[in-house]
Amino acid sequence: LASRSSAMPLRGTMLLALAALPGVVLGRAARMVAGRGQMPAARSAVRCTATEPTLASFPLGAVEAEFRRKRASGCLYPHKVEVLQAMEPFVERHLNILKTVDDSWQPQDFLPDMRRDDWRERIADLREECKGIPDALLVAIVGDTVTEEALPTYQTLLNTFEGMEDPTGTSESPWARWSRGWTAEENRHGDILNKFLYLTGRIDMRAMEVTVHNLIKDGFNPSGEKDPYRGIIYTSFQERATKISHQNVARLCGEAGAKRLAILTTRIAGDEARHEMAYQAFMKEIFRLDPSNAMISFNEMMKAQIVMPAELMTDASNPNLFDDFSRVAQRIGVYTAVDYAHIIAYLVTEFNAENMTGLNAEAQAAQESVCALPRRYEKLAERSMKGIMAHKEEDLVGKFSWLHRPH
Repeated sequence: LASRSSAMPLRGTMLLALAALPGVVLGRAARMVAGRGQMPAARSAVRCTATEPTLASFPLGAVEAEFRRKRASGCLYPHKVEVLQAMEPFVERHLNILKTVDDSWQPQDFLPDMRRDDWRERIADLREECKGIPDALLVAIVGDTVTEEALPTYQTLLNTFEGMEDPTGTSESPWARWSRGWTAEENRHGDILNKFLYLTGRIDMRAMEVTVHNLIKDGFNPSGEKDPYRGIIYTSFQERATKISHQNVARLCGEAGAKRLAILTTRIAGDEARHEMAYQAFMKEIFRLDPSNAMISFNEMMKAQIVMPAELMTDASNPNLFDDFSRVAQRIGVYTAVDYAHIIAYLVTEFNAENMTGLNAEAQAAQESVCALPRRYEKLAERSMKGIMAHKEEDLVGKFSWLHRPH
């Protein structure tokens, strides 16, 4: 995902700076933390004029068939579930975006082999290479790692979106196979970053582990409301944000002489790029099958703002840890409010939102609203970045428990 980190892996976003500006409203999770505001009740499904899809016929076990029967009588979004079931052949054809296990890189490919007699020398070389990484960049990498390590939360959330569930844990439905395959690929990201940071000797690993523990325990709420359309819109945004974050980390590591870390974060960014492509393909197909409801959900999700997965991170001593992390990541250009605005603009273009026709009245209003958001957010982002850049890097990194500072 997405925080998922500095992208943050959703990835919290850099909306900290935006939220401080007039007229900007925090997303639901932020409002809950602040103890104010309620999300509106989940929207009932609105029928559009698109042709009704027929259910896909995939072989189902008795348990899963019974689950689908019961869900059909009590779900919040029955029409959207029908659309997702009709999409199963489409999703099946896109499962090849996930690589086979044999074709996938593994964390050990980037780490010293402890079976070799020269493992000490290899670790020493790695440590020497990483000495030049600035503290601010280390903070951004730890934040990305924390977010990637909260993967259990993200798979759990995928299973809350109606029509995308894996009711048995081994379902052969294309949506369930996508979810498990995506999770398997994502699992390597936190694994390799965690091990690599440990070997650098520059991180207080227990402080980082406490942060991961707290984040998984506290979870996060992307304001999906079990709506599969919102869920896929969220992941379409978050995977792109995470890709951008890891790409920028790779660039900065290369500039600092940490070539191995640059290579592995480039690989992680490559995974996020494939995942982004898949989720956006799924959403474009939803727009084709159900354009009015898709447009309404797109507008609702963008207006609610994309809550980053690490928004609730804490190390048990700093209640503002995510805000501090966000400032650092923005200051060094890992993931910024400008990136956030650009992703909205990208999705408006990618989903062809401006040119879509045949929408009902509510969807037309949503179309007008969402297509106006990029310009608004770009102006706000430019203003917010001026304040961020006024801070010196060294003034921002002193408060992090994650950094090991030898006495």
